Amino acid sequence: MAHTDMTARTDVHSAAHGATPDDGARGIEGEFDPRTINEDIAPVRAHQRQWGMKDIAALWISMCACTPTYMLASGLIAEGMSWVQAVLTILLGNVIVLLPMILNAHAGTKYGIPFPVYCRSAFGVRGANVPAVLRALVACGWFGIGTWLGGWAIYKIVAVFIPSIEQMPATALGINVPQLVCFLLFWGVNVWIIHLGIESIRILLNIKAPLLVGLGLLLLLWAYGRAGGFGPMLEKPSAFAPGQPREGQLWSFFFPALTGMVGFWSTLALNIPDFTRYVRSQRDQILGQAVGLPPTMAFFSFIGVAVTSATVVIYGEAIWDPVVLLARFESPIVLIVSLAALSIANLATNIAANVVSPANDFSNLWPSRISFRTGGIITGVIGILMQPWRLVSDPTGYIFTWLVGYSALLGPVGAILIAEYYVIRRTRLDLVQLYRREGPYWYANGWNPIALVALVAGVLPNLPGFLGTINVVTVSSAWMELYHYAWFSGFAISFVVYVALTLMRRPGTRTAA
Repeated sequence: MAHTDMTARTDVHSAAHGATPDDGARGIEGEFDPRTINEDIAPVRAHQRQWGMKDIAALWISMCACTPTYMLASGLIAEGMSWVQAVLTILLGNVIVLLPMILNAHAGTKYGIPFPVYCRSAFGVRGANVPAVLRALVACGWFGIGTWLGGWAIYKIVAVFIPSIEQMPATALGINVPQLVCFLLFWGVNVWIIHLGIESIRILLNIKAPLLVGLGLLLLLWAYGRAGGFGPMLEKPSAFAPGQPREGQLWSFFFPALTGMVGFWSTLALNIPDFTRYVRSQRDQILGQAVGLPPTMAFFSFIGVAVTSATVVIYGEAIWDPVVLLARFESPIVLIVSLAALSIANLATNIAANVVSPANDFSNLWPSRISFRTGGIITGVIGILMQPWRLVSDPTGYIFTWLVGYSALLGPVGAILIAEYYVIRRTRLDLVQLYRREGPYWYANGWNPIALVALVAGVLPNLPGFLGTINVVTVSSAWMELYHYAWFSGFAISFVVYVALTLMRRPGTRTAA
């Protein structure tokens, strides 16, 4: 992810007016407004792009092979799905989210721009901060979750040598003091990596990808050998099957579950330009994502199901959390090496998936003052304040409150970006004007009111269902049913509203800036 100095970047060549794919730094020369740019959100020039298909595939394999993916099927199976239904739901959700992922990635590869700059075309130079901050806040929550899971692994390592810490009472925060200390320790390591800069992420991902995949496969082989098979969970019928407790209720559960699975990576479906700006061609980003995302999510979630199924035979109970499972190992060396590997893996995923985007997003708020590193620190602080251990304490709440809840926000944002870039602009942007305070992307004092109206239109119908889910108010079943389709309904509404209002306001399609 190489960067050049600002002198080289402030006099970049635009891809405006007839730019060909992947030429993001060739065309008409122009100067950027220094109030709208810094080194971290400047476009990556074509000759600087070093990522190919293998790099994007490795990126996704690295990010998908993580503890949340391992545990993702737990809530689905706990609510009655068979393992086949759970894994297929995860696979289908990721195939669905792959489409907006590839579509939004196009602008990053073509123009070399990060997500918040991509948003300027639809929302305005100033208005882009709305979707950027919404995306950033969700990333802060994910950053907190990843940091908690890494700290949890450290806590379990310490508990091998000091078992008494697990008996300590919880504080008012809901966790005990050693847990808090381990969480903050791992948080500090994350912040240190952020300080080293974005290049360190590539090194971490190269270490992490084989590390956690290898650990998962070793767990799978161990579980099969110890249990004499994969255990009863893989033989257990669906609770929705004929004669079972929830017969005939499959579809009423499936669609909200599918929405949650789409929501899992709906964050990256927006800010994927933050990565594809370094990719050499559209073919590389499309094939890399298709190879790396859905298969890895399905396979790693299957490992979680199969190993957990075996724990029922081995330990007499289902142990979904890999940290808790590894803590059962008797060999201190095996335990420490495994949990250390898990911590490194969580560290790599956490920074790649949950720091790059919000750091750029916060930088976009005030480019002259907030750098990538400063944005990363802001992300870390908010991640602590969100108390992530509460988000993951209940697997059903994790899926239906956290994942579905933020998908109701991000689905509409994705719809507006895709509508603007493909329907209105026909993939043609003026690169220089994206970094200027006057021009086609300035709209009304930097804000595009149509985008804001479309965003509100997509979010509002799902608000009652969300409030009902978190038990703030009691709403009718109709609102709750609509909320189960939050990402899909929000996407559809915002897409239609944005296109209709834009074409009504400006007859004819804007094919260029």
